[in-house]
Amino acid sequence: MYKLVACDLDETLLSDDTHVSEENRYAIKQLHKKGIKFVLATGRGYRSVQQTLQEIGLANLADEYVISFNGACITENKNNRLIEFSGLELPIAEKLYRIGQKYDVCIHVYTKDVVYVYNMNQDEREYMTGRHEFVEITDKTLEFLDGASIAKVIFGNTDQAYLQTIEAELGTLAQQLDISYSSNRYLEFNQNGINKGYGLMKLAGLLAIDAKETMALGDNYNDLSMIKVAGLGVGMKNTNPGMRAECDFITENDNNHNGVAEALSKFILD
Repeated sequence: MYKLVACDLDETLLSDDTHVSEENRYAIKQLHKKGIKFVLATGRGYRSVQQTLQEIGLANLADEYVISFNGACITENKNNRLIEFSGLELPIAEKLYRIGQKYDVCIHVYTKDVVYVYNMNQDEREYMTGRHEFVEITDKTLEFLDGASIAKVIFGNTDQAYLQTIEAELGTLAQQLDISYSSNRYLEFNQNGINKGYGLMKLAGLLAIDAKETMALGDNYNDLSMIKVAGLGVGMKNTNPGMRAECDFITENDNNHNGVAEALSKFILD
């Protein structure tokens, strides 16, 4: 029996309108009744998922959790109590920020509370609206964040091949980072060794849950680490083609047609 389910948000749990369908909400409610943990595992910050927690009935509850910033942070939902935070050091974030300015990318710098975006364009603004509050900046350095806790940095461009070219040009800096892709538009940088798989196993350990008793659901490369370490790794129908073979199961339905409810019903509720 699975005791802990970790689920990605965008393009997985959420429909394209950024909300949770009635069918998915019902399935999660049934899990909760069984005492099974349903944990959001997201690249976003924990403060940005409060609407989703409200929709699925897990907002501000004790002994319920969120894995955020691609595994850099674990919080308890009650009062957003911080349990774990493993962010980027400012000098590394600064290097990434300066490198990003050489390319045609939007640069996101995630702190615990705020997402700062450099070189925002209209397409990115529309995508972010409803998903994450953000502050547009024009600063050429990150000196203004001295003393702040930086979770991650991401580069945004809808051309995946272009982002892969940037990754290939990072040289030795890449060895200090955990690099992934998400939403078919982001190249993401976390501290080396920090990813959703790390976050899932860390939380499972804190709850004395064996890895075999965990289930992970996602759709893109920043979900792959948790899909691979979980007892059962599930990809949505809309999962990135390049990682489908590494999933234990692919749903028949995508994020807009209750793929999460399908998986929960097949492997737990039925």
